[in-house]
Amino acid sequence: MLERTDPDFIEQQQTMFTRIARQYDLMNHIMSGWRDDSWRRFAIKQAALPESGRLLDIGTGTGSLALEASQQFPSSQIIAADLTLPMMEVGRTRNPEADLDWTAVEVTRLPFPSDTFDGVVSGFLARNLSDVYQGLSEQYRVLKPGGKISILETSKRAKDILTPLIRLYMYHLIPTLNGLITKNKEDYTYLYESTESFLRAEELAAFLAAVGFKKVLFKRFMFGLIAVHWGEK
Repeated sequence: MLERTDPDFIEQQQTMFTRIARQYDLMNHIMSGWRDDSWRRFAIKQAALPESGRLLDIGTGTGSLALEASQQFPSSQIIAADLTLPMMEVGRTRNPEADLDWTAVEVTRLPFPSDTFDGVVSGFLARNLSDVYQGLSEQYRVLKPGGKISILETSKRAKDILTPLIRLYMYHLIPTLNGLITKNKEDYTYLYESTESFLRAEELAAFLAAVGFKKVLFKRFMFGLIAVHWGEK
């Protein structure tokens, strides 16, 4: 895996997510035991959008979080933004009736004015950022004062009695299943490696506070492998 400071990091991410775009939603369901939709519902609830609010789903992928937001907050204007066009194309094709504004962006250089959105959400994006602090700072910048951020992400766990079983599941079983479905085992080996090299839930909370977010909280799911963080500008 490339270091996050490598100039080819973003291109590597685009290439990988282009390869797995059509199987991405299915693999998320399988890996989570079909619990990922409930995590998205919880994450969107924390965004607490006002009536006719504006929401940015950054790193939207196939738009799963944005679609959930459109159900919870039907009067809102929702921008679904990602750098990988094939991922968004899969989402648009599968959900042609969805009232979403799809757009291509790079999260560390968001093309929006400051104080634009009432909420910014992301799902499984943070650990793939080339610069986590810069990515969070940009999300803080485009939020209105009082706006909410909500982040759904994998989380590095402290080692305990479950660690060998979780490593077996993440490092062997999931890549093997992905290999059977997509003929590409390596991309989901990256999932475990990127989670293990990322931040613990407490550390990501500290990053959010360092950027400027207030009232930062988080909740863990799936034995601590998943966490939802939220805070306020």
